[in-house]
Amino acid sequence: MDLDDFSLDPSVAHLNHGSFGAVPNQVGERQEELRREVERNPDVFFATVLDRIAKARNEVAAFLGGEPEGMAFVANVTEGVAIALNSVPLAPGDQILITDHTYGAVEIAARRSAERAGAEVVRVTLPGQADGEWSGEEVAEVFLGAVTPRTKVAVFDHITSPTARLLPVGRLVDGFRALGVVTIVDGAHAPGMLDLDLSELGADFWTGNLHKWAFAPRPSGVLAVAPAWRERVEPLIVSFYQGDGFPRSVEFQGTGDYTAWLAAPYGLRLFGELGAHAVRGHNNGLVARGQEILAEIAGLAPWRADPELSMRVLRLPHGVAETTPRAEALSAEIFRKLGCRAGIRAWPGAGLVRLSAQLYNREEDYRRLATGLGGILGG
Repeated sequence: MDLDDFSLDPSVAHLNHGSFGAVPNQVGERQEELRREVERNPDVFFATVLDRIAKARNEVAAFLGGEPEGMAFVANVTEGVAIALNSVPLAPGDQILITDHTYGAVEIAARRSAERAGAEVVRVTLPGQADGEWSGEEVAEVFLGAVTPRTKVAVFDHITSPTARLLPVGRLVDGFRALGVVTIVDGAHAPGMLDLDLSELGADFWTGNLHKWAFAPRPSGVLAVAPAWRERVEPLIVSFYQGDGFPRSVEFQGTGDYTAWLAAPYGLRLFGELGAHAVRGHNNGLVARGQEILAEIAGLAPWRADPELSMRVLRLPHGVAETTPRAEALSAEIFRKLGCRAGIRAWPGAGLVRLSAQLYNREEDYRRLATGLGGILGG
């Protein structure tokens, strides 16, 4: 597959796949067929859609190594985390642990849940602030060490969004379980990028996006719930099928657009036909080369990388993009002047450039960004 197999603008160097993904044309065409089917006979479609969602969910669960009865489709991880937090009762004085790498919308959801209950959010600083240099054991020691008798919930990433680091998720889930802490894992980037076995992981709540790295249309995510919590899941919106319990109570929202969920298995099948190992190998190797190119040409400092990930990070010069407004302004300038889309993230002291790689990318995309970025930063 290459750029012609996607609907992306060929004049742009798309180096930010991790933010919104990109839908292969053949998967998008399947979703359009489903939309036409809805309009031909809406009454029949909505009368049968729950069974079709369940069938699609079976296929997704097999892909993720989870149980279909313990998994629900959601729009995205932001919704999945919000449902999980809504389902865990909090009391005044309870604590929710997050990290300084937590995705912004997830942190907002945690703080809102805490505020409603009179609880507290504790933001734990992980090691490696300057260059992402840490070991999994160091991360586990710091994060688990923040637990107090008041800690009720720990919310953490499978793969961090702003910094593209793989956290020791299995170690953290086991450690928090032993301490009696509920785990909510933000797995936004994990489906497709990693070979997953959610049943073995055993988190209380795990949520991931299928539209980032698994070729599914947007918006399509999943929320996997451990058996002990399934009867206690509280959807954000009351459903006609509330009495049926999880997962139907979460999935059915009346006349919603379910075509992304129904087309998601076609993305997973395409991923399998291309070969998961081959796709991941291409992406991981290319993004590593992209990081080298930006370090060599633009003089940026590379962060520690996890070789099994399709994203890499470099640090911008001191004082550049260290706040969200400045990061957004730099991102807009890069697009306007260079025709490149990269993930520019605010970080204390100096912002970060997050690169992604997908089958439509080539080495010259990274050279284009690196060559032009030097001029922008110099100016």
